[in-house]
Amino acid sequence: MISYKDAGVDIDAGNSFVEAIKPFVKSTFNDNVLGGIGSFSGAFKLPSGFKNPALLGATDGVGTKLRLAIDSKKFDTIGIDLVAMCVNDLICNFATPLFFLDYYATAKLDVNEAKDVVKGISEGCKQARCALIGGETAEMPGLYQKDDFDLAGFAVGMAEVEDIDRTKFVKEDDVLIALPSSGIHSNGYSLVRKLFFEKLQLDFSEQIDGKNLIDVLLAPTRIYVDEFLRLKPCINAMAHITGGGITENLPRVLPDGLQANVRLKAINSPEVFKYMSKYVEKDEMFRTFNMGVGMVLVVSRANVDTVLENCDGYIIGEVVRGEKCVKFI
Repeated sequence: MISYKDAGVDIDAGNSFVEAIKPFVKSTFNDNVLGGIGSFSGAFKLPSGFKNPALLGATDGVGTKLRLAIDSKKFDTIGIDLVAMCVNDLICNFATPLFFLDYYATAKLDVNEAKDVVKGISEGCKQARCALIGGETAEMPGLYQKDDFDLAGFAVGMAEVEDIDRTKFVKEDDVLIALPSSGIHSNGYSLVRKLFFEKLQLDFSEQIDGKNLIDVLLAPTRIYVDEFLRLKPCINAMAHITGGGITENLPRVLPDGLQANVRLKAINSPEVFKYMSKYVEKDEMFRTFNMGVGMVLVVSRANVDTVLENCDGYIIGEVVRGEKCVKFI
């Protein structure tokens, strides 16, 4: 006789995992969550207060940053990254995050490792003020090898229909305000890994800016939901600076006929970007990494002082007439 466990899938471990993560999941619940953990789907009551609401969805992963988490056995922050990459996209369309779901696929479920991942996801959800209402864990030894696993996240938010397209609110002479990143965030890690560990052959304990390299590289992606909710009336548009950098992401909020002038000397880049810039061309750096700018706010001049007084942002440029693109000056 042969069992499912003989084939590499341990149902008992899966059940143990569900019990282990219940406290983390429940800590993200609010009054709109219907039911608990263990049903066939997560239920969420739509909040009131919207006049012409629309639901928006975003999905993402954390890319090959996950490879570093696996190799270093550090799993406590990668879940924050997962939430951040989804909710930071939602708020760029002025959607208030409502709930989140995760998908965790692995060769063999390690309950303690997976628990750390979900603990991070729950922390990310609390930072994003959304509820973790469900997820899926899959053991697939035929697809994944040894200690490998993968993550995907799914976030849903709500916005007023007329608020979704932000390009119509962006005007000539608007000011560009950078919200600092916490580091590399979750993009460009194929290049990061090739540079640090193949070309330079560094180890995880190499020091950068007084910190271990692995801690710098695994610093969790910053979540900007608080800033969005606090400053929403003063913001014309927001651009999440992910893969493609400022170069490719900022034009996504510009209407035709307007150009973003960004002053290079105004950008405050963390030491890790300065280190990489010794080996990677400047143009490549700016179209791969956030360079220290995790989110760009487009703000009318009349609102600039209010925004700057209520966040850690700083001015990096302005909107002018011209081709729809970013011009670094």
